[in-house]
Order: sequence, then structure tokens, then C-alpha cells
Amino acid sequence: MTDQANETRERVRAAYAAAAVAATQDVRFPLAIAGSTSCTSSAGDPTTSCCEVTPRGAPTIGTGFGASLYFADQQGELPAEAVAASLGCGNPTAVADLHEGETVLDLGSGGGIDVLLSARRVGPTGFAYGVDMTDEMLALAETNRARAGATNVRFLKGTIEGVPLADASVDVVISNCVINLAADKPAVLAEMARVLVPGGRIGVTDVVADDDLSPTARAERGSFVGCIAGALSRSEYLDGLAAAGFVDAEVAFTHEVAQGMHSALVRAVKPAAH
Repeated sequence: MTDQANETRERVRAAYAAAAVAATQDVRFPLAIAGSTSCTSSAGDPTTSCCEVTPRGAPTIGTGFGASLYFADQQGELPAEAVAASLGCGNPTAVADLHEGETVLDLGSGGGIDVLLSARRVGPTGFAYGVDMTDEMLALAETNRARAGATNVRFLKGTIEGVPLADASVDVVISNCVINLAADKPAVLAEMARVLVPGGRIGVTDVVADDDLSPTARAERGSFVGCIAGALSRSEYLDGLAAAGFVDAEVAFTHEVAQGMHSALVRAVKPAAH
């Protein structure tokens, strides 16, 4: 990786390490999620939102992000810290349409909310993996796994550009507002295809830009760490999925998180073996 890519990864790691700590403490930390005036950053910048997390409830973050995107009954299934650590832009477990007995991988699993929900959906005959590069998030996820009593779950340390699983080892790959944070997105999409079995599928939520929004314009709307500046456009996403070998790809916008930037549902299928 280039020095710039390594620097970007370290900024992402540090920000989400802080988020993991904040999920278990009564603290406020800046994350620059999107252009919201709900609160201000530590620098007093009213154009960036911050997360206010308490150990007893979900985070309050920029509009269109966080635990509020999960159904109330789903939040009630999980430890409060798992819900509080949710900083995603959607609900990938709903997008992926999980079934009993499937093996699921969550890229950038954070505090574990989507892994734990997936484990319940696939049942005792299925399995759910989570991959994250942040030690603090992995520790929080493991604590949440133990509190939830989940036995069909494993959290692994690794990057989403280099997943520590074998080829053709999972049926479904999910991710919640993480691919936009990757410095090497083609590598991420290639890894998704590699670990999927033939006929496997992806169900991802991510921030995606309008096609007419340039990279410079995206950066003006929010930071890289805040899930905005690094977002792909719809066409870039579809082209990237095709290049990685996926078929039947779709990118559907659900709600706007900044001007011209949307939370989106991303679906695609790895072709079945002939």
C-alpha cells in the first residue's frame, strides 16, 4: 500500500477505536459523520456531527447513521454496547435475506451488531464471522458475543482488503458502511468474490454518491473517516462489482446522508460454477 493509503487506514483505525471505547463509557467524541448541525465537533465546527454515546443507550449521530436504522425488536435482542457501537448507514442483515444454515461474513464488523444478528438468523446450523482491524472493536465484539451467548460466531483480526478466510468459504458477505472507508476498494471487492462460494451473494449497505458528484465535491461534503469523502459513485460501484466478477448487481439508494450522498443497498451474486 502507498504511504497515503496507510495513513488513511490509520486514521480510520484510530477513529473507530475511539468509537469502541465510547460505546462503553459516558463520553462524547467527534467522528465527522456527515454535514449535520445536531452537535459540533471538538473544534467547534458546526458542519460536522459527533457521536454522543452512553453505556445505556444507542449513539446519537448524524442523520441517516447508527442504531436507529435497526428495528426495535432487533435492538432488544442484543447487548446495549453492541447497539451503541453501531455507526453504520443501514441494516445489511435485512438486505442479505439470510437463511438457516448459511455461513455469513461481515466485513468491518465493529462492535458485532450485524454478526450477532446474522448468527440468530442462520441458526445453530449456520455460522457468522466478523473481520475487523481494530483491536478495541474486536475486544468489544467479543464481550458482546459472550453477553449474547452466541456460540456460532467468531471474530477475526484482519483487513477487508485481505480477509483471513479460505477461498469459497462463505455463502453470504455483508458489510455496513465500511467499504467506503477502504483505501483499496477493488481489493475489497475481489476479496468478497474470493471468499464466496459459487452462487454466493453480497448484501451490503454503504454510502454511495450521485454519478455527477466528483471526488472533490464528495470531500467537500464530509470526511473520509466520516464515510463521505471515500464513497464511490453508483456507476463506480457497479463497474467495480463487474470487474470483480459479480453479476446481477444493483445499487439502490435508500436515504440521503449528505447532499448528493446516499445510504444505499448493494446486492450482487457470484456466478455459480458450471
